[in-house]
Amino acid sequence: MTAKIRKLIVQVDETRQEMGRDIDPPTRKALAIAVIDNPFAGRYVDQLDELIDIGEELGALLGDKCVQALGIPPGGAHSYGKAAIVGEAGELEHAAAILHPKLGAPLRRAVEKGAALVPSAKKRGGLGTAIDVPLGHKDAAFVRSHFDAIEARVSDAPRANEIVVAVAVTDSGRPLPRIGGLQANEIQGEDGLR
Repeated sequence: MTAKIRKLIVQVDETRQEMGRDIDPPTRKALAIAVIDNPFAGRYVDQLDELIDIGEELGALLGDKCVQALGIPPGGAHSYGKAAIVGEAGELEHAAAILHPKLGAPLRRAVEKGAALVPSAKKRGGLGTAIDVPLGHKDAAFVRSHFDAIEARVSDAPRANEIVVAVAVTDSGRPLPRIGGLQANEIQGEDGLR
């Protein structure tokens, strides 16, 4: 593996009750976070290929970790999202290099299919900085019941020369969705939109 991982965190958020109503089955979101060394911290580099390759590695690793944490087959995943926080010695383009060119393909393999774009967010920050990992249905971006997010935060990261990379996967939409729109059981899954 090219990525130098200092810390790996995997967690599952399970909502069992909302507004006094039982959620059965519970809605679950898995979050996998890698705290990695930024090989380009403190200097400008034209070619970010090393970070692009790290993104590909992390898409597979973190996507698989999320699916395993949920205890579902890959096809049982509903939503996904990705985010990164760059330490102060890095730049936003470092996060973009990890998240955009190659992270998506292995994440899509981890969740089986994934016709829709993977929602993403990026920012710069210091120790304990939080970021909301946006979520959207993996096969149809217009499924409103799956518009959501989960917060990612590591108390001792990112250090100045690090990047926090987070991937989230769910096995359902929000609890008690009722704002209409395309329903998950109506997805065609061909164009990534509907």
